[in-house]
Amino acid sequence: MRRLSPGRQIGTYLLLILVALFVLLPIWGMLRLAFDGALKGAPVNFRIWPETFSLAAFGKAWEAPSQSLSFLGLLRNSLIIAGGAALISVVLGASMASAFARFRVPGRRAGLFGLLLGVLLPQVAIMTPLYILLSMLGIRASLLGLMVVYTAFAMPFCIWNMRASFQAVPNELEEAAFLEGATPLVAFWRITLRLALPSIAVAGLMAFLVGYTEFAIGWLFVESGDNVTLAMAVSGMMGISEPWSNLSALAVLMSLPVVLIFVVLQRYLMRGLLIGRVDE
Repeated sequence: MRRLSPGRQIGTYLLLILVALFVLLPIWGMLRLAFDGALKGAPVNFRIWPETFSLAAFGKAWEAPSQSLSFLGLLRNSLIIAGGAALISVVLGASMASAFARFRVPGRRAGLFGLLLGVLLPQVAIMTPLYILLSMLGIRASLLGLMVVYTAFAMPFCIWNMRASFQAVPNELEEAAFLEGATPLVAFWRITLRLALPSIAVAGLMAFLVGYTEFAIGWLFVESGDNVTLAMAVSGMMGISEPWSNLSALAVLMSLPVVLIFVVLQRYLMRGLLIGRVDE
């Protein structure tokens, strides 16, 4: 491997430091506001440290972040919607991605073009058809309705992402499994899916994040305060005369499950990427 010159090394390090500051400063600002007990409204001055250290904002964010639900109630709604959207997107998406990758069926190119449009089109473009469809089914103002909405948003990306991974799995591996007496379903489950696991995990994580963090379109499908999610509660606090310390504390609490899931999934992804084999 060719070594960089000292000047390029210094430039690379400076660029990495700038990127790190760009990423970490907003996170630090959120943490600083969450622990600032002296903040009564929006921040007016830039501070590195909280003026008065306090955990009061976390207590309020835990007990009553919404008019109708506690933090645990909001978290339950968010996990049900986001987890359901991720599960449906991965299960249905893996089946469709495998079909697009393995089989030459009539209309395949049109289907791929439709997937590409689904990835590129803004979410608001399919909002009206979804609104009408879910209203006809009677599930628009429910957690199931929100789950369907976010599944529709995430599914095109999941299929497109997993299709590329399935195409990278050699057909010879499945053919060798057939010679050993494996059925197509067993070969797909024990070989193709396991080798494509990193891509499947990424698709599931992206689908989860869509359902966990989206709030703008979700408000259109919510009629009861019992169906509000954490992202909706955070966005709702921005429009009222609420100290930003409470808003930041709720945002910190909302981020913890995502960080935990990402840490667990990262270890799983690294194991799949580094080993790259089918376990016995």
